Amino acid sequence: MNILIGSAIIWAGALWALARVRRDHASELRTVWTISLDTFVFMLPRLMLGLISAGFLALLLPEAFVQRFLGDSAGFAGLLIASVFGALTPGGPFVAFAIGASALKAGATFGALTAYVTAWCIYSILRIMSYEVPMMGGRFTKVRLLYSLPVPVVLGLVAQAVM
Repeated sequence: MNILIGSAIIWAGALWALARVRRDHASELRTVWTISLDTFVFMLPRLMLGLISAGFLALLLPEAFVQRFLGDSAGFAGLLIASVFGALTPGGPFVAFAIGASALKAGATFGALTAYVTAWCIYSILRIMSYEVPMMGGRFTKVRLLYSLPVPVVLGLVAQAVM
């Protein structure tokens, strides 16, 4: 149900933006459609590959591994392991959330899953190397990573305490 609400909000925003462009910048409408189509064509194969890869990864995720290293018995070490896996997970949300959902079904705790998703958001190695270091510089990246280092584990501890 939540995905339907989110989709409805995104569609409403897109339709609102289209109406504004038609009203205020009608002469640019063709350019908007061209850019939109180019973006769609660019993203479609990546989206399909990400969804298929996430499906395979989720299916191949060993249940015994998840329960041992990310389950109830893993404790604090499970949060650290989940944080490392989150940082190393390539791809976008279709991959990361599919893996996270599969890990949850296989027995990962809410704390481990929180640490995994938070680490993926904060420390994605591919994003850091591809975007952050080239655009923001190494010094900024080092400082940001140093200060945000404990965040996934702290949030994982909070999630374990609350859930």
